[in-house]
Amino acid sequence: MGEHLYERVAAGIEQQIEQGTYAPGDRLPGVRRLRLQFGVSIATVVAACELLEQREILEARPRSGFYVRERPDHLPAPAESSTEPEGPSLISGQERVLELVQSHNAPEIISLGAAAPPAECLPESALDRSFARVRRTQRARIGAYDFPPGSPELRTQIARRMADAGCSLGPDDIVLTQGCQEALTLSLRAVARPGDVIAIESPTFYGILQAIESQGMQALEIATDPASGMRPEALERALETWPIRACVMMPSFGNPLGHLAPDARKAQLVDLLARRGVPLIEDDVYGELAFHGPRPWAAKAWDTRGEVLYCGSFSKTLGAGLRVGWVAPGRYRERITYLKYATAQATPTLPTLAVADYLEQGGYDRFLRRVRRHHERQVRRVADAVRRHFPAGTRLTRPRGGFVLWVVLPEGGDALALQTRALAAGISIAPGPIFSPTGRYGRCLRLNCALPGSVDVEAALARLGALACQDTPEAP
Repeated sequence: MGEHLYERVAAGIEQQIEQGTYAPGDRLPGVRRLRLQFGVSIATVVAACELLEQREILEARPRSGFYVRERPDHLPAPAESSTEPEGPSLISGQERVLELVQSHNAPEIISLGAAAPPAECLPESALDRSFARVRRTQRARIGAYDFPPGSPELRTQIARRMADAGCSLGPDDIVLTQGCQEALTLSLRAVARPGDVIAIESPTFYGILQAIESQGMQALEIATDPASGMRPEALERALETWPIRACVMMPSFGNPLGHLAPDARKAQLVDLLARRGVPLIEDDVYGELAFHGPRPWAAKAWDTRGEVLYCGSFSKTLGAGLRVGWVAPGRYRERITYLKYATAQATPTLPTLAVADYLEQGGYDRFLRRVRRHHERQVRRVADAVRRHFPAGTRLTRPRGGFVLWVVLPEGGDALALQTRALAAGISIAPGPIFSPTGRYGRCLRLNCALPGSVDVEAALARLGALACQDTPEAP
């Protein structure tokens, strides 16, 4: 089933709140006025407002109406991000990431660290049928190399899906990769050289930092708003000051903040970089996981010069182990194709053909609607538990898609120490410093909310919150 009408109205009201049309404490217009605004019935407006009340976005006041809820723990800005960076830097402190990912599959560990969907959130039965069908009907192909740019069947399916992201692409505009990480690394190699400066969001996904580090490049942190993404004025100042060779960002439900850049900001950032001849590498692995409304347009939708290298994968939707990703590299297509061949010769044939077959069957969008609802519930569930069990003064983001949550501990909090204690207690977390090239965000951590149903989320977060209280002045 598709999205209900009241859910679309709720998404419209929430968007107005996010854009600042209604601030915390403001009264919404009456239901009759909202009915005219959205062209729906009064009952639909009431249902939408009640849904937002359940999500703690609105509050109903007797004989007065609906008000935007005050949220003292909603994160106005990530800790430490208001300060301008001293300059580009080499990347350090990433050795903890290996410990984090190695603990992800350990059966005795509750993985709140690595961001990967559990098996129950994957269309396993449908994928099994696609794998079986490919083995049965394409035996000759699955034993052969799938040379770059890769399977035309999958590239065709991806091109069709990219239209929903505002991008008019053909199969020949796409090069298949082994996950998004390879797409990011190939893109960096195509546009920059060792020693070059790469602008990044701050904080940013540690995989982006590792891709930059692996190529001997430097990272320059750009101030990033937890709701709306990289700040154009901060990027412009950096472009005027430093020899930036490329920019990497996640404008749609970025990791770890979960931010969503408005269309106007995406267009502004693309134009700002294009005018200076700086390529943009866009990581959009969470783009199809919006909680409400249509899939947001990618930044590449505003690319008129072929300077946006769009990187995507099915790791966050169909399974990280498939390692099926792609890059739409614009004018760098020939260079990316050669680098892909020189690095790995080919992509794995069987999973590539199986994903193409699965998409051809037509059930992917129905699956996405179900999994989006699941992730929204889980993010809300984890956020509610953090509010109950973490120290007073803890703040957290409010993502509008994806399945990660960024948490800022109060003064005295130490995410690295918390990681050590939590792992000893059988819980993994992702500490804030691994999301910065220089180890910033010492009081921050990222939580994976897409947990298996077998995990007692409340108990795990109660235990984690008790450990976090040990570092704070309010600790008992």
